[in-house]
Amino acid sequence: MVDRLLYPVMMFSVVVALASCGKADLKKVSSQIAAKVNGDEISVHQINSAIARSNNGAPDQAKQTAAQVLERIIDQELLVQKAREAKLDRDPQVMQEIEGAKRQILAQAYLERAVSAAPKERPEEVKEFYRRNPVLFERRRMYRFQELAVAAPQGKLDALKAEAAVAKNLNDVAGWLKSQKLSFNVATSTKPSEQVPLEILPQVSDMKDGQIAVFPTPHGASVLQLMQSQEAPLSEKQATPIIEQFLANRKRIELAQAEVKKLREKANIEYVGDFGTTRPQTTAQPGSSSATASLFPGRDEGKIARDLSSGPR
Repeated sequence: MVDRLLYPVMMFSVVVALASCGKADLKKVSSQIAAKVNGDEISVHQINSAIARSNNGAPDQAKQTAAQVLERIIDQELLVQKAREAKLDRDPQVMQEIEGAKRQILAQAYLERAVSAAPKERPEEVKEFYRRNPVLFERRRMYRFQELAVAAPQGKLDALKAEAAVAKNLNDVAGWLKSQKLSFNVATSTKPSEQVPLEILPQVSDMKDGQIAVFPTPHGASVLQLMQSQEAPLSEKQATPIIEQFLANRKRIELAQAEVKKLREKANIEYVGDFGTTRPQTTAQPGSSSATASLFPGRDEGKIARDLSSGPR
């Protein structure tokens, strides 16, 4: 939730338009309207809010971004009008989903206010993080992997590791998996150090090109072959703004978790019915629901922070 904290996006063209409008109150009001759909108004504020929520749109493309967002809002407004004509806003299921969305928005708004007091990271914190994570910065590399995401019982993992240790390539491992009637998916990916799951990064950073390694996953194992790698270091100067953003995000996450923990401790929570006899299970990690889930199922998974991949190179 906290990863989706909103930040304002400057809409220069809108600001200029508003600043130049001041001849009459009516014109000021009109300048806030971007379009009308069957008489219903779409405001500039709606456009700005949509852009802020999507974290999209560079300042130098503000006008183009605003125009694209407006078209999407117009499409949405047309659908909403038809939904209301069909009285879908009174449908019990729709009403329940609207209430759920409202609860989510309120909960997020409270958390964002709670984490707004997160202390600013100190220069020594940034330096220490850089020093303690050389594989992410000084020894940062780009990796090209071929992977077998295997669904296997724990009892088969030792045999799989033994087979991988003598295999020349993943085709040998795949042949063995087929002989054992174990299902697997094949994937190829290119990842920088920061997109490798942090818990396996030290081992991956020591791998040589062509080497095969086996890593346990919630439902089996991931067999990785490092096809190629190359150095792509980041200097402390390059890394500083990225580390600052990561540390700030981490502090906000920690504050949010602490706030929820505090609220739980103060609250009177009573489990009833079937829920009174079962204990909550550990929350599954994103992407772990599939039996053959990859270690690298998406661009953001396994990263220490979103900003480490989008920052300066």
